[in-house]
Amino acid sequence: MFEGTYTAVVTPFTTSGAIDWSSFDRILADQLAGGVAGIVPCGTTGESPTLSSDEQQKVIARTVSAARGKAHVIAGVGSASTAHAVELAKQAEAAGATAVMVVVPYYNKPTQEGLVRHFVGVAKAVQAPIVIYNIPGRCGVDLGVDAMARILEAAPNVVATKEATGNAVRAEQLAARFGERLVILSGDDALTLPMIAVGAKGVISVASNVMPSQVVAATKLALSGDTGLARAAHLRLLPFYEALFIEPGVAGAKALLAHRGLCENVLREPMTPLGDAAKKALFAAYEGLAK
Repeated sequence: MFEGTYTAVVTPFTTSGAIDWSSFDRILADQLAGGVAGIVPCGTTGESPTLSSDEQQKVIARTVSAARGKAHVIAGVGSASTAHAVELAKQAEAAGATAVMVVVPYYNKPTQEGLVRHFVGVAKAVQAPIVIYNIPGRCGVDLGVDAMARILEAAPNVVATKEATGNAVRAEQLAARFGERLVILSGDDALTLPMIAVGAKGVISVASNVMPSQVVAATKLALSGDTGLARAAHLRLLPFYEALFIEPGVAGAKALLAHRGLCENVLREPMTPLGDAAKKALFAAYEGLAK
């Protein structure tokens, strides 16, 4: 069901801190013009921990309206509370999202048993396809392969995982064990090509906020099996990917989107705009792609 480039889209804010809806519309239009397969609102790159429930519903609904008939919408509905994640998933499903993305519960570090109950609980509460988001570096706990097997057995609508372990071996393990039962999407721009080489079907990308058409093209080459062209495209973008994450990716993405005139360079605390040294390195890598 899911293949290609999906953008973990930013949420733009005005200088007063409110959601900048006109900028959001411009960003969504830019994404669709760039040919992305889907848009992922209200993920970490969308600064979801700083959004109110009302804001989150509005962001998802606006994304669904803009993307209808053009691209998938995988709505972020993560929470450290299973009951809250269920509530958010139901709202996203009612809004018309193609699927919902559920992150591993953060901070409270549940056991593998707790993780199984969390994902199965959300999956059983909705009919929408579920994309699991495994990012142990931010959540403090890693969803293991055995726990994934239990989830897939109990919840048929769990169809995909965004793997941001920083380890292509995990993609190998998942692909070897689950085959076509589970779609694997890279959660790290710098690992998209290696993960596709071992079975992933695409990427949920931060970099595509800034350059959607370039990331789409590189991902298509990786999926095409043309190893030489895919490697060349990936390695050309790699310095940019690395510079984008010197500080959290949303800060870099917003700095460059502001440079392109698509939004203000405003983040909600505790997130802060890109520091001077990181900004210099990022802009050098970005401008280097034009040469």
